[in-house]
Amino acid sequence: MEDDSEPEQRSWAHLPDVCLRHVFHWLDDRDRSQAALVCKKWSWAMYSGSLWRRRTITFYGRPSRAHTLEFQSALWYVKKFGKYLEHLEIKLSNPYNTAFTQKFQVTMRDLLSHLSKCNSRLVSLSIKYLELDRLIWKNVVRAQFIKTLATFLKRMSKQLDYLNLKGARVTLEEGCELLNSLSFLTNKGFISEINIEDFFSLHLPVYSSTLFHQTMSKFHSLVILTFNYNCISDELLDILQEHSAHSLCTLNIKCHIHDPHGQVVWGMSWANLAKRAPKLKVNFFFERVMKHDHLARILLVEIPVRSISLRSCYFNDPDWTMRPTLTNLLPAYWHVLQKLTLELNNDHELLDDELLQLILSCKRLLFLKVWAFLSVTFMEKLLQNRADRKCILTTIKVRIYTARQETSEEDRLLCDIYRKFKYLIDSELNYFVITYPMV
Repeated sequence: MEDDSEPEQRSWAHLPDVCLRHVFHWLDDRDRSQAALVCKKWSWAMYSGSLWRRRTITFYGRPSRAHTLEFQSALWYVKKFGKYLEHLEIKLSNPYNTAFTQKFQVTMRDLLSHLSKCNSRLVSLSIKYLELDRLIWKNVVRAQFIKTLATFLKRMSKQLDYLNLKGARVTLEEGCELLNSLSFLTNKGFISEINIEDFFSLHLPVYSSTLFHQTMSKFHSLVILTFNYNCISDELLDILQEHSAHSLCTLNIKCHIHDPHGQVVWGMSWANLAKRAPKLKVNFFFERVMKHDHLARILLVEIPVRSISLRSCYFNDPDWTMRPTLTNLLPAYWHVLQKLTLELNNDHELLDDELLQLILSCKRLLFLKVWAFLSVTFMEKLLQNRADRKCILTTIKVRIYTARQETSEEDRLLCDIYRKFKYLIDSELNYFVITYPMV
């Protein structure tokens, strides 16, 4: 028995370092700690910096012993391996009371304080969905957390390249304080990617704020900026043109029904930015902003739009019609639009012909996702046009809404359509189509 086991033992003992690190990569913290007790070589592998470059720390709101230990393990990790950290993601899951947010604030204070002292590698920080405007955040706790985070960003401003504070929901003054921290040392920020979607509290007309414009003017090398339409103004576009035109590639813009979006932005401002930033592509995400007059004020022909997402979120407005948007507004982007997402509750109007014509007119459209009331024959017409090379779609994801609970007939027709175009679908398309009762 001993002779039989020796080769196996020797093979593990002489496992190449790169292979050993790869094994450790797939272990969680507890298993890594136990494996490190096997021998000195495995203990050395445990402290390999490559294992600890990325970290996602989740703080769960619902009380349990396991979730309570998460606070302790977060601090343990930073004190033990924080010096190797390059990408840090903090997740806050379902915070439920003031005691939890206070504990989170204290833990983050200690965690960020230690990290700022020991780490010189961090390039990416993500802390999403803090929702600091909720009542579970006492004013004192909220202020202390923002102060802690601002201090950390000041210390890390020279090395951070990516910051994601999506869903923070802060006031205008608090938000600008945090963003200004990124340019604290030199009065210039060279971070390349910022996500401030839903960063400010609801209903704030950020676009009219001089403080916000002054803050954004300090960023000189933005490549990707994700934010809400209530931040957009001629002044902001001029600032991006002046300071980041040489680097700017992507603007991701969310427009929500509850955010102010009635401001006037001139097409000339967009045209000037697009001219100075030739690599710029703009992605729009609309939630419940569906009326044609609202969209027409936002979707100007001068914008180099790559992607448009229109979501009604199951809301139905009898005064709303999608037809003018499909026939008059979106075709203006026939030469640039690559991705189209429509999630519509259009039970009061059929849009098969208008949607098909739009798809065929958009010569660069690659991705189509539609959740809407459509006829099954729409799919047959679309696939036939794709087979005839009249469009270049590579991804088709469709949910066909029906007003009936029973969808067996529609499902049978979809199966027939799949069989008819099976070779095309299997060889060239990322294809997923189902029926969905809306009753």
